[in-house]
Amino acid sequence: MKNVTDSFLSLGHWPSAGSFGFNTDILSTNLINLSVVLGVLIFFGKGVCVSCSLSDLLDNRKQRILNTIRNSEELRGGAIERLEKARARLRKVEMEADQFRVNGYSEIEREKLNLINSTYKTLEQLENYKNETIQFEQQRTINQVRQRVFQQALQGALGTLNSCLNNELHLRTISVNIGMLGSMKEITD
Repeated sequence: MKNVTDSFLSLGHWPSAGSFGFNTDILSTNLINLSVVLGVLIFFGKGVCVSCSLSDLLDNRKQRILNTIRNSEELRGGAIERLEKARARLRKVEMEADQFRVNGYSEIEREKLNLINSTYKTLEQLENYKNETIQFEQQRTINQVRQRVFQQALQGALGTLNSCLNNELHLRTISVNIGMLGSMKEITD
């Protein structure tokens, strides 16, 4: 304590004008600096309580920090809610995509089977038409050959008859042959 009082006593004593030096006693210089700062604060603050304004500043800062935290929590909650909604929409879209994929594959398989079945039916119909056409052409050819053979046989018989028969027999044979031709034509039609 003696050092403190000595430092205040030494304030009143100024060394001679020719010397200048530093006071290396830390305790005494800190007290001087603190007293100067308090004096300036009192003079400019006009009696404002330093601890009160510091407390108000800290309270204000604390409120701002709490408001910021509260706002951040609200934003976080909203972001989590939007994220959950987005995930739900994603799951829904994925399920719809899977459903479309399954339906698409089923539809493709169904169309493929329908195409194969219709192709088989078309081939079967073409085969039936071919067989019917072949039968028709065979029948027509057989009828043409019969008709030609019959005509040739008839011409041959007429030629033989004409050379062997007289007029009366000739007319009677022609009548019989015409009757036979008429009955044959009715049978073929």
